[in-house]
Amino acid sequence: MTTSLEGVQGCVFDAYGTLFDFGSAAARCKDVLGDQAAPLTTLWRDKQLQYTWLRGLQGKHADFWQVTGDALDFALETLRIGDTGLRRRLLDLYLTLEPFPEVGATLRMLRDAGLATAILSNGTPQMLAAAIGYARLDGLFDAVISVEEVVSTSPTPMCTSERSIGSGSSPGGSAFNRRTGGTPMPPRPSGCASSGAIGTDNSRSDCRGDPTP
Repeated sequence: MTTSLEGVQGCVFDAYGTLFDFGSAAARCKDVLGDQAAPLTTLWRDKQLQYTWLRGLQGKHADFWQVTGDALDFALETLRIGDTGLRRRLLDLYLTLEPFPEVGATLRMLRDAGLATAILSNGTPQMLAAAIGYARLDGLFDAVISVEEVVSTSPTPMCTSERSIGSGSSPGGSAFNRRTGGTPMPPRPSGCASSGAIGTDNSRSDCRGDPTP
């Protein structure tokens, strides 16, 4: 099955769960976790998302690094994993998550086809820079946009971040905007914006996937 890219000028990707395998952190600790690696990954991720949504609804912002640590604390306590050094090890590994196998080739294919590429994520700029560097994806994105860039000015930072791509109001948004010829990307609900949007030449955007940061 072939999907036509006619009219598409750029692709915007979620980071965690789309480009980077959030399960790879626990997988690399199987020497300690054993059979608990998979349950830890699931609980950690579920609680990470729940904390993100809950804080968003309450208007009590915490950056995604803080949320990730809080979620890990919950998962370790719930599963009764008491290794004191494991928490730091897991968080360090979260900064160097493995990319999914097809990511590099897909990004290069899109860029060779003349499309602009960007990341739009809840991850902090430091988290995203670390993941991109570890995965050797440097130079494959016209923009890397974190909600932290706009969270201080908007109660709905993810929607504002997507708007910033279309308007060129952030440094990353400006780069993406130049590559796509100034095509606006209209605001979308936060879940959609965080799962991967595709900018087209008729002022529409589409997104697919689960609503994950």
